[in-house]
Amino acid sequence: MERRDEQERRRHVLSVGAVARRVRAYGGQFLLLAGLTLVATLVISGVPRIVNDHSQQGLRAHLGAVPPQQRDVTYSTGPLLAKRDGHSPVATRQGDLATLEAGMPPAVRGLVEQRWFAADTAVTRLRGPDLAAKNLLVDLGLRAVTGIEEAGTLVEGRWPAHAPKDQPVQVALAADVAGKLNLRLGSRLTLAAPEPLTSDSPPSTRITVVGLFQPRDATDGFWDGLPPLLRIGEPEGDGEPFVIVGVVAGAALDRHAAAGWPVSFSWRYRVGAEGIDARELDQVIDGLQQMTREAAGRDVLQGLDIPLREFAAEVDSARTVLGVIAAGVLATLAGLVVLAAGLLVRRRRAEYVLLRARGGSATANAGRSLAEALLVVPPAAALGWLLGGLAPGAPGKTLWLAVAATVLVASALPVATLAVSTGGSGRRDLVRSRPTARRLTVEAGLLVLAGLAVVLLRRRGLTPGEVDPLLVSVPVLLAVAAAVVAMRVYPWPLRLVSRLAARARGSVAFLGTARAGRSVVAVPLVVVVLAIATAAFCAVTAAGIEASRDRAASRAVPADALIVGERIAPDTGAELERLPGVRAASPVLHEAGQRLSKDAIGTDARLGGVTVLMVDGPALARMVGQAGVDVTVPAALRTPAGGTGPLPAVVSPTVAAELAAAGLAGSAFVSAQGQRYEFRVAEQVEDFPLLRADSSRFVVLPWQALPRRDYAAVPTSFLVVGDGLDAEALRRAGDAGQSRFQTGGTVTGGERPRGVEVLTFADTRRQVGEGGANGVLAFGFVAGAAGGTAFGLLAIAFTVLAGARERGQVLSRLRTLGLSRRQWRGLLLVELAPLVGVSVVTGALVGTVLPLLLTPVLGLSAFTDGVAVRVAFEPGLAAGVVALGAVALGFAVAVEALNNRRMRLGEVLRLGEES
Repeated sequence: MERRDEQERRRHVLSVGAVARRVRAYGGQFLLLAGLTLVATLVISGVPRIVNDHSQQGLRAHLGAVPPQQRDVTYSTGPLLAKRDGHSPVATRQGDLATLEAGMPPAVRGLVEQRWFAADTAVTRLRGPDLAAKNLLVDLGLRAVTGIEEAGTLVEGRWPAHAPKDQPVQVALAADVAGKLNLRLGSRLTLAAPEPLTSDSPPSTRITVVGLFQPRDATDGFWDGLPPLLRIGEPEGDGEPFVIVGVVAGAALDRHAAAGWPVSFSWRYRVGAEGIDARELDQVIDGLQQMTREAAGRDVLQGLDIPLREFAAEVDSARTVLGVIAAGVLATLAGLVVLAAGLLVRRRRAEYVLLRARGGSATANAGRSLAEALLVVPPAAALGWLLGGLAPGAPGKTLWLAVAATVLVASALPVATLAVSTGGSGRRDLVRSRPTARRLTVEAGLLVLAGLAVVLLRRRGLTPGEVDPLLVSVPVLLAVAAAVVAMRVYPWPLRLVSRLAARARGSVAFLGTARAGRSVVAVPLVVVVLAIATAAFCAVTAAGIEASRDRAASRAVPADALIVGERIAPDTGAELERLPGVRAASPVLHEAGQRLSKDAIGTDARLGGVTVLMVDGPALARMVGQAGVDVTVPAALRTPAGGTGPLPAVVSPTVAAELAAAGLAGSAFVSAQGQRYEFRVAEQVEDFPLLRADSSRFVVLPWQALPRRDYAAVPTSFLVVGDGLDAEALRRAGDAGQSRFQTGGTVTGGERPRGVEVLTFADTRRQVGEGGANGVLAFGFVAGAAGGTAFGLLAIAFTVLAGARERGQVLSRLRTLGLSRRQWRGLLLVELAPLVGVSVVTGALVGTVLPLLLTPVLGLSAFTDGVAVRVAFEPGLAAGVVALGAVALGFAVAVEALNNRRMRLGEVLRLGEES
């Protein structure tokens, strides 16, 4: 009978109606638990989508900056002789266009947007009266290409067609090309045959121009083949011909192939930037490499894997950083769930004690809690997962993680209930009681594990793109270890302060410090430290990256603007200084691949090539100061003019070591613009402005100290400082300087130089911080800092609520003894300030130390243009910690005040009697 009654009682307790009534009775606490569950699954579901969306956008921007022809995959053959079997070699090879595409790896085949087939003859000498009239030497290649009638439009004439064997070969030329070479519609020409040919082949073939065309869109990828159809290939030297390509029908090339002309074939496929999925970069890169290996007698030319590898490296580094941040955020959420479950169970302690007194078991109490959790947690988890699915971007493979999080949250409440049901009922606010051996062992194990993880992290590092659970959890372990140490240490100074306060007048300071020193805040302290450490890590690392990007931009443009050309007239500096807003301009000479010599006659030192840079040291130092960029000009470059002997040079450590080994450190020669300059090693630097980050072989000379010569050094660039600079005006002045040097100098040339490039510091800085996977990294830092701060405040609220009942009892008794409301606020501040202060300061210190440990292994230089990321103390961090501590303390007081308003004085005293 008793067993039957017990079973009936259990069925009643576990019925849905009874569970729902208990959940409704403690609705606030269960709502909090459901909210944490929703946030957890929302983060697990939504964050991967947002990361994938930012990655996809970054990939589009990254590939958008790549020249379209770099997205081409081209199969090609060398010149081939046709078989004399009566078949059309061009038509046969054109059929391979679909065959080759079908044989591509699936990851690449699905990305092909455009495809072209071309057959070419080698360029040979072209002759005719129209060319002879202008004394032009021209070589012509014939090309049959698919799709030209759709990509081009006729200006005159018609498209070439197959002509009978006794008629001239019909050719169409680009209208611009024909006009520059004095060719027109109807021009009759003779094209020499390549050598050697068979004895029965004619030595030349007749050509007639039947059409002139222009492109519908010159930027269309169709026109990117080599040699180009739309441009004239300039002569490579004196007596060399111009090179052009004419379009013919495929049958015309069959005719030439039958005559013994070698014909080369190419199949070009344009990969679309929009179709590449950022999640499948590895498959695409592997597919491109597979195509190269399995070319089957054809040459494969592609450069798409280079930008894809660059972006993949950035994404891998960003995902590694996100893994570290996610570990901190999810661990903080787990701690909050434990706090919420503990708060709920603590409020129901009397209920569980009564059930045990009536014969119920601890497992029965845990079963009740599990039934309640199952009524609340799974629906909240499902809602969070669905809300996360609304985020933009492709989903991640995180369903298993959401299920695991739901199970863990649902099990937190019954585990906490079981711990309370089997625990003692003694006082829990005394830290003078000696910790158990089990607890000391656990705390010591955490410290050892954190130290071991740090050692392994420094030795092994992090593999970009892969998540090592132990190494990624280093921030969590360090934060927990620091919280354990703080928990053991901070009561001791409070006891000293309490003793001093006991001797002073008034009871507020004494009571507040005494209660603060006796508070047991293990889990809340750990959660707060973990949350603040995550936020501080994000803030400090982001600040370090921003500072490194500033250095990268300063290295590329150590002024307000940089004008880069080929050779610019020296008087261009004065012209630039007359422009509105320009305060100063300074010349720069940059030449790569120069030889080091032993003497003035040019005896090769056999030390390899170096990059030579000449700068006006004093002017550069002034410009750096005016522009406010982070650049240091070595003292050796500020040598005044008029000195004798070797020039003092700043060289890279590699070059300095080689010169010292060769006995040339005191005197060596380097070439620049055909002149040799003697120099000595005055200083060594790892890098220097205006040079690439990976430059390891360079020599920097002071322009102002150069010896006077008939052929003076000519600037290749100009640095400019000023306010409100007009980039277009700077470009015009630079182009004019190049033209003046070419036409008015001692050396002139017939070909117009390309226009100068104007780089401003602002544009360079923006480019360094944009594109690629920077959006992913920025999102991670913002989300981590905001989430860590919010979760930290929430943990502080849990801490306040956990001790609210005890403080309410103390307040009620003290109010009956005459404690004023103002004194109560002071007591509350004194009691909460140590906990909040220790938590925030410890978390901030951990968050500051973490970047020093993790930055060297995170590969963050991928986001700073190769500049190493250096994390340093920021004065703003201290102010931020103080502000966060003040906000946290004010938030804690507000939570306590709000909680006390819900309880009346007598009710609190009666609740104290029940407990």
